[in-house]
Amino acid sequence: MYTNCKIKAPFFEFGPKAYIYGKRLLALVDAIDRAAEKYDIDVIVDPLTSDINLLASKVKRVQIYAQHMDYIPPGRGMGAVLPEAIKEAGAVGVLLNHAERKLTLEEIEKTIRRADEVGLATIVCADTMEEMKAIAQLGPNQIVAEPTELIGTGKPSSMDYVLESIAVVKAINPDILVLQGAGISNGTDVYNVIRAGAEATGSSSGIVKAPSPEAMAEEMIAAVRRAWDERAAEARA
Repeated sequence: MYTNCKIKAPFFEFGPKAYIYGKRLLALVDAIDRAAEKYDIDVIVDPLTSDINLLASKVKRVQIYAQHMDYIPPGRGMGAVLPEAIKEAGAVGVLLNHAERKLTLEEIEKTIRRADEVGLATIVCADTMEEMKAIAQLGPNQIVAEPTELIGTGKPSSMDYVLESIAVVKAINPDILVLQGAGISNGTDVYNVIRAGAEATGSSSGIVKAPSPEAMAEEMIAAVRRAWDERAAEARA
């Protein structure tokens, strides 16, 4: 596990995938960066590789992660995503094993080790409880608990899934942060999942397909803050 990871709970992740890029993405991430500072919430944004430097050179509170990385060393590797290159471009971490870019467990392990070596944090997606257990044993910094069948549906995970996935990961390594993904469409979804016990959540299409992506992103980030603060107040009572 990369020990200098700067992300702390609660946090939020925005994955633009290939929906938006370039100047339009920069404008949205600028708004997200301001919301992150306003609500004191760490935010991960994982853009296309071509946009890493564009965003990393402008943000203050947002942390830029790559959408994918290969475990190759410098040298041969036409078309691959080199760890050293994304770090030099300004990324501080990398997302791995998304449902649209699945890896074998062996590939995940090798890529986490290369990220550790280069100095990049890792956030790894997992679908089933069995996959979460296997990935947790590899020591990533964060795990995305995300049922594949719910991605892009607007239907969040059940609270049973949320609670079980957190328990499964923490039983293996309590230092791994657990993000609940899939189907997060608005601030209410965000609030509910954080109140249920999640340390983080995130969204892709829920933000980019909203009438105002900037307003929706702020709504979601504000919901993280509100739900987390309410949990903390209950714990003190």
